[in-house]
Amino acid sequence: MPTPPTPLLYESHMHTPLCRHARGTPSDYAAVALQRNLAGIIVTCHNPMPNGYSASARMLESQWPDYLALVAASAAQFAGRLDIRLGLECDYAPGFEAFLEHQISSNPLHHVLGSVHPQVGEYRQKYFNGDPIAYQRTYFDHLAMAAETQLFDTLSHPDLVKNISPKDWQLPRVMDDIRRALDRIAKASTAMELNTSGLNKEIPEMNPGPEILREIAQRKIPMVLGADAHDPIRVADKFEEALTLLESTGHTHIHFHLNRHRHPVPIPTARASLTPLP
Repeated sequence: MPTPPTPLLYESHMHTPLCRHARGTPSDYAAVALQRNLAGIIVTCHNPMPNGYSASARMLESQWPDYLALVAASAAQFAGRLDIRLGLECDYAPGFEAFLEHQISSNPLHHVLGSVHPQVGEYRQKYFNGDPIAYQRTYFDHLAMAAETQLFDTLSHPDLVKNISPKDWQLPRVMDDIRRALDRIAKASTAMELNTSGLNKEIPEMNPGPEILREIAQRKIPMVLGADAHDPIRVADKFEEALTLLESTGHTHIHFHLNRHRHPVPIPTARASLTPLP
């Protein structure tokens, strides 16, 4: 029987029921990660935010100890079999910088995702003026601002705005804005995520799509792979397809973060390490 390949990759974007729209404990996600021959998982549930901001889609500040305990219990359960680390997905919008800096620096996080969520009611109420193209431009400006804070390791699902109003998504109209944002992100040395959950959205392509991935490759911005799993079955979902897409758009490596340090893996090596689900 051939020796199985050495596990290398991490699921770098996954959630828990504390965010109120996911199912399964970290241990449930870990069990699937073992089947996929991953080295580990980094739990990145939605961060608590102040003043009830988007409270229906995230843990409360009072639940932070529950989050720590949930991840720690799973890490202990799988010790020696799978590496389970604590991370966080943080909402970014201008004005939250001081709150986020304190939250992130106060906790032993391994991977911090910075997310601009244009579907959040409070964000939309403040920044949407009725013009969907202007909203898309604002989104990419805020994505670059998130990188410039130096608070985040990775910018998650970085063209998510296309799914807010798919009929108004015409990439050429905003590509110059995207290029300017990517120049700023590259200067900030922040990684970006290829999020496979986009295949399940109204515009069925990963976030970001291939045209933006080519622009990212030209700027040598590191890419991180995440399924944005809200259900254990989606751990490392479509990772092989994502790696092929990255190669086809000019990328040579995929990355993950531990202790907030970036680790590169050549794409062929990453692909060979994965085991398909039965």
